[in-house]
Amino acid sequence: VRKIIYMSETTKNNPLGTERVGSLMVKFAVPSIIAMLVGALYNIVDQLFIGQAVGTLGNAATNIAFPLSTSCIALALLFGIGGASNFNLAMGEGRKEEAASYAGNAAVLLIGSGLVLFLVTQLFLTPLLAFFGAPADVMPYAKVYVRITSIGFPCLILTAGGCHLIRADGSPKMSMVCNLIGAGINTVLDAIFVLGFRWGMAGAALATIIGQIVSAAVVIYYLAHYKTVHLGKKQLSVESRCAVNIMALGTASFFNQVAMMIVQIVLNKSLTHYGELSEYGAAIPLACAGIVTKVGQLFFSVIIGISQGTQPIESFNYGAKQFGRVREAYNLAVRAGAIISVVSFLIFQVFPGEILALFGTGSDAYFKFGIKFLRVYLFFTFVNFLQPITSTFFTSIGKPQKGTFLSLTRQIVFLLPLTLILPLFVGIDGIMYAAPVADCLAAVIAITMAVKEFREMKKLEA
Repeated sequence: VRKIIYMSETTKNNPLGTERVGSLMVKFAVPSIIAMLVGALYNIVDQLFIGQAVGTLGNAATNIAFPLSTSCIALALLFGIGGASNFNLAMGEGRKEEAASYAGNAAVLLIGSGLVLFLVTQLFLTPLLAFFGAPADVMPYAKVYVRITSIGFPCLILTAGGCHLIRADGSPKMSMVCNLIGAGINTVLDAIFVLGFRWGMAGAALATIIGQIVSAAVVIYYLAHYKTVHLGKKQLSVESRCAVNIMALGTASFFNQVAMMIVQIVLNKSLTHYGELSEYGAAIPLACAGIVTKVGQLFFSVIIGISQGTQPIESFNYGAKQFGRVREAYNLAVRAGAIISVVSFLIFQVFPGEILALFGTGSDAYFKFGIKFLRVYLFFTFVNFLQPITSTFFTSIGKPQKGTFLSLTRQIVFLLPLTLILPLFVGIDGIMYAAPVADCLAAVIAITMAVKEFREMKKLEA
């Protein structure tokens, strides 16, 4: 009885349990969207300047390096979303001390995983890039870029994951500021180093890590002054139970990124192989696919930002047994995602040539392949909001198994085998047709699982 009374008081005193859901969505989702867009812009800004200063081989090199950036985001989401979800669930149930441990443990795990990834990359740089599909003429550019950018991996992971902990603490605007500072520095220094000093790949890489270091410093400062709980030495000592729970609720988002990385590697290898057999060669498909992937990442950043903005609302209210507010948050996210997806679809279909031109010039064959690849690969953009929003929803309510399965449907269950099978019959065109088929099938599964879950939630409510 005492626990129920305490939970009731906690709900009344926390705006997540009382404030209008629409207002909370704006408060949490908008900064989250901006933060995700800024994270995506780290790679895109580099490629914009590299495309202008270095050309097709430089664009291809950034595409080869992209799996490592995806690895950083995967680790950031594993410990960041996992820590934030556990934090909000514990706060919603009135377990304040336990919530503090989740936040502190998540911060330490973010930094530690970044250091490990940095060491692995430095020790095995050449075989890693070869495994990612780097052709001989692209390898030197990729090695220069990755050797420098890997220095910033701990800072990138801490910033991307720490922003979820900051948002869970009720400071979504601060999470946005952390990312904006780094992105602004990166953009300015890219112009100076790449276009001004003519430092090429090394200049773009240096600009990136300087921005990441500054962003990470801001995150550390905030975590040292956490609002709702105190993070001291005790909370920063990693406990196995906390670590396991954090990874359990971060698994869905983690595997979604890992799946993207695996598909990216297979995609690069397939583009290199089938590109060499086509009229385009290996470099053109790699460069175009890199641009299309990053443009698609901009769209997904908005959708994932919306889904992450709902996370504290869904987690807290599910823990507080306010299921109506959970449903409302999910439905608002779906409606917002649908609007963004339709607008993005129209842009991709109407302006593919203009989008490619932003990343530098190229031959007629370059634009011919790039325009077709962009239009086909991103064709089912208008349904792509369903899978990430629903996957995050399941994680937010403490059902990571369902979230993990759903996060794997598009990338591993459908896209990966289709990318391997279809080119056997139609050559390099099969690679681009694999994506829209996978997008459509994943959307159907997502909406089916969501409908079933809400039916079960209504039974609990009754």
